[in-house]
Amino acid sequence: MGVLNVTPDSFSDGGEFFGFEKAAEHGVKMANDGADIIDVGGESTRPDAERVPADEELARVIPVIEKLSRNIDALISIDTSKSVVARTALEVGASIINDVTGGRGDSAMFALAAEKKAALIIMHMQGTPQTMQIDPTYNDVVGEVADFFRQQYTRALECRIDPMAIAFDPGIGFGKTVEHNLELLANLPRLRIHDRPLVIGVSRKAFLGRISGTKKMSDRVAPTIALTSLLRERGAQVLRVHDVKANVDALRTTEALLATTA
Repeated sequence: MGVLNVTPDSFSDGGEFFGFEKAAEHGVKMANDGADIIDVGGESTRPDAERVPADEELARVIPVIEKLSRNIDALISIDTSKSVVARTALEVGASIINDVTGGRGDSAMFALAAEKKAALIIMHMQGTPQTMQIDPTYNDVVGEVADFFRQQYTRALECRIDPMAIAFDPGIGFGKTVEHNLELLANLPRLRIHDRPLVIGVSRKAFLGRISGTKKMSDRVAPTIALTSLLRERGAQVLRVHDVKANVDALRTTEALLATTA
């Protein structure tokens, strides 16, 4: 899954692809580099990020999704917590809703996914982007995230979402310390609910810099590739990344090894 941030304040690229032409061009490039899904977002969810009004979010993402839907074969995901944004995105070419609030931010999101027969990624986040990293606390981070998945899975089925269209994301870096992140990543089997796919995003995240002892964003690329390959070997099915070609090359190598040892 290639990350396409159509925002001026993304933590990872600082707004490099903010603007229709640059964003669409980058989305096509990621698809050509091997991404199976392009995840388009118009609201930054980095720590302390400001909320974006729905009309502004729509203006950022809809033209990009329209153009991508005409020019790539990859699936398109809309990264939003607003049902009004998701609805319009689905109408112009997206087929997946990636909701960082896991359905808690907008009570209409699950009903929309059912109505449109869209795939749904349910992510865990403690708090909001404005509060999530103030003092994240858990008694058992793996158990609590897994319980959240079970609760939202039950709610999704009650809303008549196809269970085969649901995936789960533990929300690495979203209301978690470095230790929480590592504990979640080390326990993927405990997070698997009803054998649904796990979506994992570690790409360029701050905890990689804290572990490796560097603050430069470019120094997080190599740790991302290494960890993404390891997580695929440990059962993650969807890997959300910024540097698509490098990660795809590494994942193809990992897949070849898994096929040989299976």
